[in-house]
Amino acid sequence: MKKTGVLDRGKRLAHFYLFRYFRFYSRKFRPQDTIKREEIEKGLQAVVKDGLASQAMSTLTGGAFLVDFALLLGASNFFIGVLAAIPALTQLIQIPATFLVEKTRRRKLIVAIGAFISRIFLLLFALIPFLFSPSRRIMALSLVILFHSACNSVVSCSWSSWMRDFIPENILGSFFSRRMALSYSLGAVLSLAGAFYLDFWKRSFSDPLTGYSFLFLGGVIAGFFSFYYLTLPPEPRLEGEEKAIGFAQLFLSPFKDQNFRNLLFFSGSWHFAYNLATPFFTVYLLRRLEYNMITVVILSTISQVMSILFFRWWGSIADHFSNKSVLLVSSPIFLVSLFLWTFTTLPEKHAFTLPLLIIIHILLGISTAGILLATGNMGMKLAPRGQATPYLATYNLVNSLSLGIAPLLGGKLADFFAQRELSLSLNWISPTAERSFATLSFEHWDFLFFFALLIGIYALHRLTFVEEVEEEKGTMGGLVTEIGRAVNNISSAGGIFLIENFRFPLRRKEKKKKTYLY
Repeated sequence: MKKTGVLDRGKRLAHFYLFRYFRFYSRKFRPQDTIKREEIEKGLQAVVKDGLASQAMSTLTGGAFLVDFALLLGASNFFIGVLAAIPALTQLIQIPATFLVEKTRRRKLIVAIGAFISRIFLLLFALIPFLFSPSRRIMALSLVILFHSACNSVVSCSWSSWMRDFIPENILGSFFSRRMALSYSLGAVLSLAGAFYLDFWKRSFSDPLTGYSFLFLGGVIAGFFSFYYLTLPPEPRLEGEEKAIGFAQLFLSPFKDQNFRNLLFFSGSWHFAYNLATPFFTVYLLRRLEYNMITVVILSTISQVMSILFFRWWGSIADHFSNKSVLLVSSPIFLVSLFLWTFTTLPEKHAFTLPLLIIIHILLGISTAGILLATGNMGMKLAPRGQATPYLATYNLVNSLSLGIAPLLGGKLADFFAQRELSLSLNWISPTAERSFATLSFEHWDFLFFFALLIGIYALHRLTFVEEVEEEKGTMGGLVTEIGRAVNNISSAGGIFLIENFRFPLRRKEKKKKTYLY
């Protein structure tokens, strides 16, 4: 009788604490009509910490590590394209996710649930070498990434709308530039650490797949930290009345907005050009140029370091001029780097290949920082407040289709051009000698880089039709002056102070107000 009483008391206590737990979290995920300044400041810090944790997760479970892992499993060029396409094509799930957001109007809750489930699938991804036979690992890899990416798509739809209403518009560019710079800094360190760890593992143990599993488990742990920080920022209540919303109202209204439609044309064509070539950079370095993983990661780190140095500068240009100005400068730099890839072999690896690759990755880092920052901010700025969910969902949908179709086509084209070559040479003939100099040589992946260049040029043409809100915040002459000043600083002793200005303000605070300087 006494034992039964103890059990009943234990059940009552358990029910009491469970009730308090769920009541606390139901209150925590409830949208707020008003958000205090202190809550905004703490929420912004949480968004930055989530960026760090999510960057650690994506660095350790994606990029060059994922590509090399897939190659070890026996993946073909087309399957590498499939891996790059899956995260993009699963963005189509944003269509039902948008209806879910508009129906429930609980964006933070949707983000939390989707993020938690996606981390569970990421855990399965790390355990593939232990759970599946060699013949089934490729299929398991594709399915796990499919479900993980699908959950991330639901998260992305809700998170973009949530952040659009939560982050003050006047610091949008500088805030995300700071967040990206910190995230890329951590990503660069983790990339190098991961590469040296894998090199040590391959020299010490016979099974490299097990080493990858432990690396991916580190990414899973970082992912759960990211999930925790995602639950901290408050959610503003969605503007407008809750009402039945149809497909036409959600997804046709952005297309009726001419300026936003111009943005969709530019963004779709640009992302197609971007993903036609970039998923195959790592394959090109590992297979065509036969570099080891450490060299590949060091080149990637050079690119990340340049992005870190320029994120704050691009953010400053976006705030003082416009995101369109950033794209008009950064996009041509990216296209130049694409064209330079075709000269890394003439037709084989040569003495200038590695120095040229370093220059290419410097240009990639500088340009990618501006492109990532400006394209994301541009979509947010041109989405009307209160209608951000359908506009951003449509924007992400168009980008996702482009990002998804491009690597699938790229994989097929890489296989098609594997046995084809286009070369151009200069011949010198004299009475005593005859010499031939290779000036251009396209084969295999080179064709992808060149096609991406042509599509990127068309995308830049489409950008000229986009009119950004508050675009005329500075003159083009002022922009040229700002660029000239930055180039002068980088190319002289003043570059030291430029690097210091990029590094230290990222963690500087005002003592009185206790807010970050964005």
